[in-house]
Amino acid sequence: MEAPLTAIVSDLHANLPALRTALADARARGARRFWCLGDMVGYGAEPRPCLDLVQALCGPDARDPEPLPGAEPLLPGLCLRGNHEEALFDSAAGFNPIARAAIEWTQEQLAAGGDRARSMAYWDFLDGLAPEAVLEGVHLAHASPRDPLREYILPRDVHDPAKLRANFAAMRADLCFVGHSHVPAVYYEDGRFFRPTTTEGPYELGPRPGSRCIVNVGSVGQPRDGDTRLSYVLFDGATVTFVRLAYDHAAAAERIRAVPHLPERLAARLYEGR
Repeated sequence: MEAPLTAIVSDLHANLPALRTALADARARGARRFWCLGDMVGYGAEPRPCLDLVQALCGPDARDPEPLPGAEPLLPGLCLRGNHEEALFDSAAGFNPIARAAIEWTQEQLAAGGDRARSMAYWDFLDGLAPEAVLEGVHLAHASPRDPLREYILPRDVHDPAKLRANFAAMRADLCFVGHSHVPAVYYEDGRFFRPTTTEGPYELGPRPGSRCIVNVGSVGQPRDGDTRLSYVLFDGATVTFVRLAYDHAAAAERIRAVPHLPERLAARLYEGR
């Protein structure tokens, strides 16, 4: 049976303008379900509405809050826990001061609003997430195959064959999608490396000797490859398409600046893609 077109998003970081842009684009391109690789919160100014959207789109009872006319209904999705969600429960002590300030503010926001039931629903949802999963023969991890919560997979790792070998050895399927580094790329077991620069694809990911690969989907909410455009991928079971989209990053930055507790650097970096 043909796999449904799946939009894979990661590192949303409470950036609602970016998230809405990505989700609307994916639905317009025919995506039938959504997989989120974690880090829905942190850095950005709108954790609650971002969590609302993710719960609606990626849950077992997936629904589209703003359905397109004539669009097919969504299929059940999946959501992973990222290191920023982990920090909400554990401690942000290992974060830099800027990231830690955002986590502390986010903790307050999830408990605010005067609606205890809704606040508890956020915490229950986040508490039920895992940092990795295997679904339909695909390994999904927030960070990396061998450390699904914290290890970064970065372009410089093409010069660290031992690190990549260890990660391929930890893969639980021939294909693994990750986020966390905010830098889109494809790392092949045979040493090939692909770094997309714009909307590109579809690219075949079919099984053949040496073709096992790790695909970093990039970041919706805080790109870090020098490109301010959000990044996500579309996956049809055999091929992957990288999507880069401009969004209103000025609006996202101003929403951060409107929160005194959030550092200015979190707004400024959206203009830099860093």
